Amino acid sequence: MAVPVEGETLQIHSYKHDGHLHRVWDETMVLKGTKNLVIGGNDRTIVTESDGRTWVTREPAICYFHGELWFNIIGMIREDGIYYYCNLSSPFVYDNEALKYIDYDLDIKVFPDMTFNLLDEDEYEQHRRQMGYPDVIDQILQRNVDKLVRWIRQRKGPFAPDFIDIWYERYLTYRR
Repeated sequence: MAVPVEGETLQIHSYKHDGHLHRVWDETMVLKGTKNLVIGGNDRTIVTESDGRTWVTREPAICYFHGELWFNIIGMIREDGIYYYCNLSSPFVYDNEALKYIDYDLDIKVFPDMTFNLLDEDEYEQHRRQMGYPDVIDQILQRNVDKLVRWIRQRKGPFAPDFIDIWYERYLTYRR
């Protein structure tokens, strides 16, 4: 498997379980790239939805993708603190074209005070029926929701104090 190169930019492609392209982030700077971990940074990047609509992210973000975990984490740096958006998803793959993963609808939004909400349970159930998510995927995702909640409560990984600040500093260094 190819490994993203630090200091270069890549696209991020999010797919749905049925294989259709869901969303594309145009440009993310690779801050750390190994076969099992990619940490990236972006700011005001163009995002293209599956229907062709585009929008631009509003704030700097640090993205955390793992090759064995069924979630990814985006830390968004805002005036009033760091907000996290966590996607329950397949582990990522990288193929020189883009970093790719399957988005499984469930999300956790984490606020600067580390309170959080599980989102999109209705959408998950609807897509689970429509796209026929196998029971094994459902079990994996439920275990990973639990793992993500433990990480949030324990301030582990990207939720650790200073994690986002340290990687944002590296992002700013590469951008200079």
